[in-house]
Amino acid sequence: MAFRTNFIIIGCVFLLLSMHSVPTEAKVYQKCPLVKLLDGQQISRTLISNWICMINAESGGDTSKEVTLDNKTTSYGIFQINSKEWCRAGRKGGKCNTNCEAFLNDDISDDIDCAKLIYKDQGFSYWKGWVNKCKQKPLPDISMCWK
Repeated sequence: MAFRTNFIIIGCVFLLLSMHSVPTEAKVYQKCPLVKLLDGQQISRTLISNWICMINAESGGDTSKEVTLDNKTTSYGIFQINSKEWCRAGRKGGKCNTNCEAFLNDDISDDIDCAKLIYKDQGFSYWKGWVNKCKQKPLPDISMCWK
């Protein structure tokens, strides 16, 4: 009987520990669902292919992507929004007045709001992935996403 009780206790502890290590809700967006989401966020349809290309180049559509750069700043989420100017790690701040970690979950409405501010301020050139993989290159075909 003691063996069974210990086994149950160990099992419960293991379950609790494994639940604690589950990351925040994240999502990897595919092209068409992302097109529809961006279309509903007051982003010009003529620019959505650029947004899709940039997102693919920066994060592969992964909302949980977090990259620490050589300059000791970190870029967060699907748009790889950087902590140097646009958000603050651990607290609200930056030009987007947002906690950077808020960009790591599957709710990307705040990410989109911040990305639109970045675009308004610096255009797509802010994103090196867009410069290297999208600028003056064929953009993703999103025509099938409107159907």
